[in-house]
Amino acid sequence: MSSEESEQSTDLDAYDMSHALLALTLCNTKDRAGSETDIKALEQMYKALGFQSTVKRNLTAKGFWEELEKFRDDMEKMEDPVSCCFVVLMAHGEEGILLGVDGKTIMLEELFSMLTNKNSLALRGKPKVFIVQACRGEQKDPGEVVRPAESGGNVFLSSEQPPKLPTYTDILHVFATVEGYIAYRHEEDGSFFIQTLVDVFTNNTGHILDLLTEVTQRMAAADLIEGGKPRKVNPEVQSTLRKLLYLR
Repeated sequence: MSSEESEQSTDLDAYDMSHALLALTLCNTKDRAGSETDIKALEQMYKALGFQSTVKRNLTAKGFWEELEKFRDDMEKMEDPVSCCFVVLMAHGEEGILLGVDGKTIMLEELFSMLTNKNSLALRGKPKVFIVQACRGEQKDPGEVVRPAESGGNVFLSSEQPPKLPTYTDILHVFATVEGYIAYRHEEDGSFFIQTLVDVFTNNTGHILDLLTEVTQRMAAADLIEGGKPRKVNPEVQSTLRKLLYLR
């Protein structure tokens, strides 16, 4: 390995988290009992991790866009650099869609695209974590018996000079459930996903993908009872992070 390649490898170690850490929670609490419990838990987590947090409630479909746009534009005006941002979206939903309190819908991709490396200068090359607590369909998972399975494959990467960033790197999407399935929420205790995530992120160290594996492990091991029937649920993680992201 050349000295140049060695320097590049060192650069890919971890994201710099020494500057501003920002969080935005957009949560529709109307007809979503338990949501305030989730908000409270998230606020405690952000305080423990050193994030500056903003919470907005009961948004129309357009309101989700407007609040995220304001969040992005305010970051562009900050004198100090931003190291990382969390955006938590909690509402009723379907696959790829959130429902506003006005009954209208907004595509998740419209919200995700607002903070890409192309559309957010302040966050270019910085980790952007989206956490989505919303149903992605109506299917319910009764669980399956585990059988051994193996998979493998190779991925080949290429780079060009001068260095450029792909538009969609440095983004982490974390969904409460997989495509097509229900996301469970208790009317008093809050949502299973948010409560598990907060507990793991607050009380454990390690890079975020390891922490999310712990979240998935805990959720997968638990049995939820709905209408007297056992249910299984697990989050889905989609990552284009280029470096390790440590929250502490």
